[in-house]
Amino acid sequence: MTEPSTFGLDAYLERLGYRGPRTPTLGVLSELQRRHVCTIPFENLDIHLGRAIRLDLPSIERKLVHDRRGGYCFEQNALFQAALLALGFKVTPLIGRVRWQVPDEVPTAQTHMILMVELEDRRYLVDGGFGSASLSAPLLMDTEAEQPTPHEPRRLLQRRGMYVHQTKVGDEWADVYTFLVQPVPAIDYEVANWFTSTWPQSRFTQNLIAAFLRDDCRHTLVNREFTTRWLDGRREKRELSSPGELLEVLEQYFTLSFPADTRFGRPGAPWPV
Repeated sequence: MTEPSTFGLDAYLERLGYRGPRTPTLGVLSELQRRHVCTIPFENLDIHLGRAIRLDLPSIERKLVHDRRGGYCFEQNALFQAALLALGFKVTPLIGRVRWQVPDEVPTAQTHMILMVELEDRRYLVDGGFGSASLSAPLLMDTEAEQPTPHEPRRLLQRRGMYVHQTKVGDEWADVYTFLVQPVPAIDYEVANWFTSTWPQSRFTQNLIAAFLRDDCRHTLVNREFTTRWLDGRREKRELSSPGELLEVLEQYFTLSFPADTRFGRPGAPWPV
């Protein structure tokens, strides 16, 4: 799924607009992490177009790089992992349990792909796609200190034997996901991807979702609700009124272009699902 010998590194870096060094350093890792999440949108639109989410690397490259689409975590981080491996980074794929906006008492499955990069005797968490809380800088893993990013402060805590990734929202810390440092074989992502993209009660089958990170704000779309959160704390929200307006918003704010007659969701279902 992430074999660097078959990976089109040049096309990926061109997609990101990156023309810097190609050496496995923290500076390169940080720049690629930021550019990835600020270039390739997070989205689950294929699910609502009746298309399967494929995790083989050629399919992911075709969709996210050549067709200039986005994807969700399994696609995003498989692509990011392939690029990092091709550049000579030591990468370990991991899996986490999403805790973002989930009540403490609600259990969650392991459905979020993340990556660990080992560099100069240090370990870093990197993540190419977490929707409305996507990470824009590598996080040093062996500290519980607050860490700055180009966007919100983050930190990694230890809780009951697990790492807890948190982001600062205002003056409060909120859990993003939990994870163990345990390598994950590709088949586990295939199972989690099938569950996430086909189970009728999955958040991703029940909701049309897109998110995009810019230097000064975050754009989020959940069904008809379009929200922009500025880094200075301002928030703008509006309800979309038509399929045409949805397509306009996807193109203007998420860099996603579709034919004018595109409709998302099952035939006969309310728009959007």
